[in-house]
Amino acid sequence: MKQTAKSIAQKVNLAAFKGEVANGFRDGIPIALGYFAVAFSLGIIAKKAGIMAWLGFVSSFFTRASAGEYGVYTLVAANAAYVEVVAMSLVVNLRYMLMSAALSQKIRPNTSWFHRILMACCITDEVFGISITHKGFTPPAYTYAAALVSTLCWASGCAAGIVAGGMLPSHIVAALSVALYGMFIAVIMPPARDDRNVLYAVGASFVLSGFCAVAPVVGQWSSGTRTIVLTVLISSIAAWLKPIHDDDKA
Repeated sequence: MKQTAKSIAQKVNLAAFKGEVANGFRDGIPIALGYFAVAFSLGIIAKKAGIMAWLGFVSSFFTRASAGEYGVYTLVAANAAYVEVVAMSLVVNLRYMLMSAALSQKIRPNTSWFHRILMACCITDEVFGISITHKGFTPPAYTYAAALVSTLCWASGCAAGIVAGGMLPSHIVAALSVALYGMFIAVIMPPARDDRNVLYAVGASFVLSGFCAVAPVVGQWSSGTRTIVLTVLISSIAAWLKPIHDDDKA
């Protein structure tokens, strides 16, 4: 009897695992398509910096950050020192630390540290968006699947851009890149529609982000720094005004 119950539990867990993997691939495919277009334009920049296709694929596979990679390729083209490249990457990509902290609240408490660290390494803006809006706890399998399919397209897009060089007109590449921002808006709008507090926070982020981009002092900061400051500020005010209690999460 015990063996039968254990076998049934294993089958249920396996079915749930397969379902989360399938859901991750399903939600990750639109992200992957947008990533390919953006990474293609990065590949053109990498080509001008003298980076080979295989190296662009590897660097994009492990980086997956448009602003970070753009800065790296620009500095490489300018023959910058390694210290400058590392420092720039840390500043531009520092926002992912905040995303990792937020996603940790969506992970089941008994999840191992290995999975927690690996999920943090999978985070991009869009993968974070679908992972944080996952109903209930976010299973590692879901994030892994979404990250895998999107990362492969991101790295492939960069390599394809390097191979293609400057064959495509820049305005066509820019037009394709806009689709990624539309997709990200599609990720955040459903929870904003269901929760008015989220809607207020999203609206405040749009307004303050646009204002800070043209403000005299703050406008001189890097986009990554502005994102970090606004994220901490808006989320802190939202948590203070409209806290979510543990009973509300159940």
